[in-house]
Amino acid sequence: MSRIRWRRFSRPHASPASDHAVNGFARKLELAKLTPAQFVQVLETLHMLGNAGAGIELSALSTQVLVDIVGHSSRDQLKAIADHPELRAVFLDEIFRRMSEHFLPARARYVNVVVSWRFPGGESEDGYDRFQTVIEDGLCVSSTDLSRTPDTTITLSADDFIRMATGNATVATMFVTGRVKVKGEYAPAVRLSSYFNIPKPSDG
Repeated sequence: MSRIRWRRFSRPHASPASDHAVNGFARKLELAKLTPAQFVQVLETLHMLGNAGAGIELSALSTQVLVDIVGHSSRDQLKAIADHPELRAVFLDEIFRRMSEHFLPARARYVNVVVSWRFPGGESEDGYDRFQTVIEDGLCVSSTDLSRTPDTTITLSADDFIRMATGNATVATMFVTGRVKVKGEYAPAVRLSSYFNIPKPSDG
């Protein structure tokens, strides 16, 4: 395999104060009281403030807060995110951006694999959002660059992926119930989660 030469997802610059503000706000959200439309409206507002340069971005959410938001969201609320083009892109980009931070090189010491991801409902011509994750030479890099030939291609809904990647769904169950489709080599898809320290939702 040729060496990785991809761009990494980068996070917009935000001050520690803005990080604290957005995380504090998110922790106080009572998600059970919000309809899916209201939930989306809150996230849309945060996203709009980030785009306007207000210093409050969804990307400033800590991983633990992001995990807990997903954990306390209903399936309908997560489906509403997946059906919203901008918020869907933000959540997918954030998860793939953070994958390298949770990668466990010691568990993938001799692993060289290219995984393509497909999420139905995208705005591309074929109706999918696509990403690739490459693990090689003790590194993990994810990108929207699809230039590598995949060893395996994984297809699942965006909301199921968001739940799975934030520790709010059991990976094995997703495979057994057929919510995850695999094309190509099956073993890399099954083993993939073991190469990461998948975050866990907070108790309570």
